[in-house]
Amino acid sequence: MKLKMTQIAVFGLISMSFSVFAEELTGRDIMLKVDQQSDVRTAINDTKMTLINNRGQTREREVMRYEKSYDGAGGIDKKTLIIFNYPADIRGTGLLLWSYTDPEKDDDRWLYLPALKRIRRIAGESKNDYFMGTDFTYDDMGARNIDDDNHTLLGKEVLNGEECYKIESVAKKKNDLYSKKISWVLPEKWVIVKVEFYDKSDALLKELTVSDVRKVDNIWTGHVLFMDNFAKSHQTKIEVRKVEYNCDISDQVFTQTTLQRGRVQ
Repeated sequence: MKLKMTQIAVFGLISMSFSVFAEELTGRDIMLKVDQQSDVRTAINDTKMTLINNRGQTREREVMRYEKSYDGAGGIDKKTLIIFNYPADIRGTGLLLWSYTDPEKDDDRWLYLPALKRIRRIAGESKNDYFMGTDFTYDDMGARNIDDDNHTLLGKEVLNGEECYKIESVAKKKNDLYSKKISWVLPEKWVIVKVEFYDKSDALLKELTVSDVRKVDNIWTGHVLFMDNFAKSHQTKIEVRKVEYNCDISDQVFTQTTLQRGRVQ
């Protein structure tokens, strides 16, 4: 039986409306896509870190970061080791983080300071302290579970000539430093290119911008991160000099023994 043109048009509109509805994304959907886009088994980052004070004076750091995903094995989501290689006075300083799949369980954090020759556990109440003079807190430095926050899509906004999704994320735990974070996400690449951090009084505390986004091993990766801390009149710039994904990293890297040694090899 042949369909009349009006019937074809009606069916076309119905089909199109279902298609549009199916493509609607929630804030959580978008942040999940960001997480999935960057989902790798392991990662090694060789970075240069520059600290900038309110007089424009700079201090440089060279930092190695190692990450390994455990996909929930033993309740562990991800392990991260961060080691400073330069300058000499802080060489060997390191931070070890274990994050868990259970959003109710706090991350484990251990800091090693060579000058003191001891490992210090970073208690939960200290997670909001700033790490080694940077504008990143201990909590910022680790992995964050998608469901640690409630995510709301605020709409779309053009940023640097590209239309982005704008997402508000509010922590479920009341002891978080931020009342909320607002993120700008590039569709298709599913990369966060800007984050605003608000304090408990909803004042803008700091802003992170991510630039020089390039594909590495099929993963869209920001190579320059700039954190502007308005409360401290201080900035931290991180430049990724080299990044490797899905390489072999032994579980022994993510131990207090390696942390205290101050190097992986």
